[in-house]
Amino acid sequence: MSAPATAPLLSTPLNALHLELGARMVPFAGYSMPVQYPAGLMAEHLHTRQAAGLFDVSHMGQLHLVGRDAAAAFETLMPVDVIDLPVGKQRYGLLLNDEGGIIDDLMFFNKGNGEIFVIVNGACKVGDIAHIQERIGMRCQVVPMPDHALLALQGPQAVTALARLAPGVEQLVFMTGGDFTIADCACFVTRSGYTGEDGFEISVPATQAETLARALLAQPEVKPIGLGARNSLRLEAGLCLYGNDIDTTTTPVEAALNWAIQKVRRTGGTRAGGFPGADKVLAQLDNPTILTRKRVALVATERVPVREPAVLENMDGQHIGQVSSGLLSPTLNQPIAIAYVGPDYTAPGTELFAMVRGKPVPMKVSATPFVPTRYYRG
Repeated sequence: MSAPATAPLLSTPLNALHLELGARMVPFAGYSMPVQYPAGLMAEHLHTRQAAGLFDVSHMGQLHLVGRDAAAAFETLMPVDVIDLPVGKQRYGLLLNDEGGIIDDLMFFNKGNGEIFVIVNGACKVGDIAHIQERIGMRCQVVPMPDHALLALQGPQAVTALARLAPGVEQLVFMTGGDFTIADCACFVTRSGYTGEDGFEISVPATQAETLARALLAQPEVKPIGLGARNSLRLEAGLCLYGNDIDTTTTPVEAALNWAIQKVRRTGGTRAGGFPGADKVLAQLDNPTILTRKRVALVATERVPVREPAVLENMDGQHIGQVSSGLLSPTLNQPIAIAYVGPDYTAPGTELFAMVRGKPVPMKVSATPFVPTRYYRG
């Protein structure tokens, strides 16, 4: 019997440009994506920290929820406040299953007039859209946007570069957005991103994506950046990667994402519960002692890279957890990691050991972010 055929990789509207720029392409979330360019991951990471990097994130899913009941309907799927999100503002959300596990993490934006713009992870988008359609499709229109690309411009000089092409964009603050014309392209821009830096995410019709990307790359501050540096930047910012650090077996409380659950949705709030897995999630929020594991940040005290899925042990050699994301931080020049450990090992400063090729590497529980974030809040 022959092996089952694998689906051919999809490509983003910027595929030809990536090849022109010398990108090394790899499979990611069903797409052929640039992992790095000739400068290399380290140079790309540091350039984004110092100037501005342009990322193609068009593999992500974009959709609109439309209708007077859209916000109330969407709120039934997540433990977050959707109804009270002001027009022009963006918020982080978590789609949960009936056991309280995380189906996906996402961003949503209130565009007003009963319209919510949603961005979901690339590997999850088909399932997410089907889930949303099944659960709330009778209450609002669920409108996927496969004809749109998504670019992220990140770094301390991102605003300088973008404002040159789109005057007024500098007035946005973190987690706000609006419509702009950039290089004659019709764009929807939010001041957000997933690198810990100031920056913007830009939704643009796929037919205009290359025009926009070339205009941005023509700015002296901007260089193309691949997914490799995007991963190291988000880890330094202490941000979760779906599929590594959070998944359908992880609740928001286990993942230390309590901050994403607003007071109004918690026990005693005016719209408490009413989301999938609410009984379990609220019980964990109200009584953290019932948790059997929790996400923590780790910093190694030796310069030995610790990568997922390294096992974690205590001083007695007992298995106490596992690394979910780890690498050598380009900014700090020391190994950092995100991991899940038992409840007795979550206090800052706790020492434990990551097993790397059979040898214990000492690590300490740390605060996040590993590198201070620079979101622009005005």
